[in-house]
Amino acid sequence: MKRIILIGYMGAGKTTVGKVLSKKLGMPFYDLDWYIETRMRKKVPEIFAEKGEEGFRKIEYNMLHEVAEFENVVISCGGGTPCFFDNIDYMNTDSDVVYLKATPEVLYSHLQMCKGQRPLLAGKSKEELLSFITEQLQHREQFYMKARHIVDISLMDSAEMVDMAAEKIISIVQ
Repeated sequence: MKRIILIGYMGAGKTTVGKVLSKKLGMPFYDLDWYIETRMRKKVPEIFAEKGEEGFRKIEYNMLHEVAEFENVVISCGGGTPCFFDNIDYMNTDSDVVYLKATPEVLYSHLQMCKGQRPLLAGKSKEELLSFITEQLQHREQFYMKARHIVDISLMDSAEMVDMAAEKIISIVQ
């Protein structure tokens, strides 16, 4: 039985790498945010708007416990998931938790590619965005660093780079 959970800051490539990883391993892939949206029949921003962050985090906690019971899966979590309740300790219990670690500059460049899809980032200048990422990462890193495995990722701007990250994860979890 194998369960791989990818954690890291928004834009680290958790979903992108997770999909490639699941294909290579022949295991189903679950993105926790997508799973929440399917189960709740609402988009994450709608849940945030209706229930606030605290309400969303409770739902996220319950859905994490649900999806983390599946066997032989690859799961990617939202950037904040490990930072609430006992989530990181729970994930580490029966799973290979992999932190996709990147510098604020690398995360910034990844997020520039998909800025329109991230409400938290809308309307921020380059300096504001870099400062926001740096500040949040400093707070969250204490939780991310509890992962069993840490994979330093550099700029994943090509399919080859994503493939290399997936191969690296396979080599450390087997």
